[in-house]
Amino acid sequence: MTKMKVLQMFMAALCVALAGAAGAQNWPSKPVRIIVPFGSGGGTDIQARLLGKNFYESMRQTFIVENRSGASGIIGAELAVRAPADGYTILFTTASLAVNITLYGKRVKFDPLKDLAPVSWISSTPLVLVVHPSVPAKSVKELVAIARKSGSINAASNGAGTTSHLSIEMLKQMAGVNVTHIPYKGGGPSMIALMSGETDMLFATGPVAAAQVKAGKVKALAVTTAKKSSAFPELPTMTSIYPGFESDNWYAMFFPAGTPAPIVARLNSEIAKALKAKDIRDFMVHEALDPVASSPEELHANFKREIARYAKVIRAGNIRAD
Repeated sequence: MTKMKVLQMFMAALCVALAGAAGAQNWPSKPVRIIVPFGSGGGTDIQARLLGKNFYESMRQTFIVENRSGASGIIGAELAVRAPADGYTILFTTASLAVNITLYGKRVKFDPLKDLAPVSWISSTPLVLVVHPSVPAKSVKELVAIARKSGSINAASNGAGTTSHLSIEMLKQMAGVNVTHIPYKGGGPSMIALMSGETDMLFATGPVAAAQVKAGKVKALAVTTAKKSSAFPELPTMTSIYPGFESDNWYAMFFPAGTPAPIVARLNSEIAKALKAKDIRDFMVHEALDPVASSPEELHANFKREIARYAKVIRAGNIRAD
């Protein structure tokens, strides 16, 4: 290869890099879509719309929320993965993605660690271990002792394969107790079953648990996040009792892999600012959410750990998707 040819290739690469940098500097210059892989009205959808509104006020460009539900969030994630890596498609998803990679196996046609570019861990909410008032346990250890003495206890979940279900499996595996899993179709039905006495315990999502604990209809024993929750400051963490017991219902934003780094950095910065806005903070307090605002590197590391953690639980419990 001649020196002239090398120089031409270098100049061509430089032009591409400069053009990309210029495009990133002007981002966003047209509407951006935020893919929410779940239906409208849920926690993911509401957070996405609040963030989109804040982004518009900050960047004067429209952020359109597109709900693409199905297959526990996989359909929306695949849509984001296939989108151009130009900064105009964002995936706003949850911890379910870390579960589904193992749970659905070969049905997932992409590698999220390679095909998605992490932007920021947005927020976290714990699952709360709650029991029916008739269960004479005031702590996790007392609940485990009751389960051992009786031979088994019944546990509701928000559905097979959910973090609520996997938290039950973690308890079984780490405490060595027999727990009968009874899946329901969502957090509402599972909580109703617990309150009616159909089941003894439940790992409930933060917002659902908060309302019923406050009303005295269920008793709360612990939270599943690595750190104590601001919504339940009096409760211990499960990991303080059984080291490694963590189940965080986190929310995060990703771009398709290959999105220019300056665009990733710009959105990351905008997220950090948005999470300080009053309307967003008020919503998070009401919904038992803790804002995070991580770096892309921190999100990547957490995501990788989450995939490995749930994979271990799924394989040990021989859990399979319906």
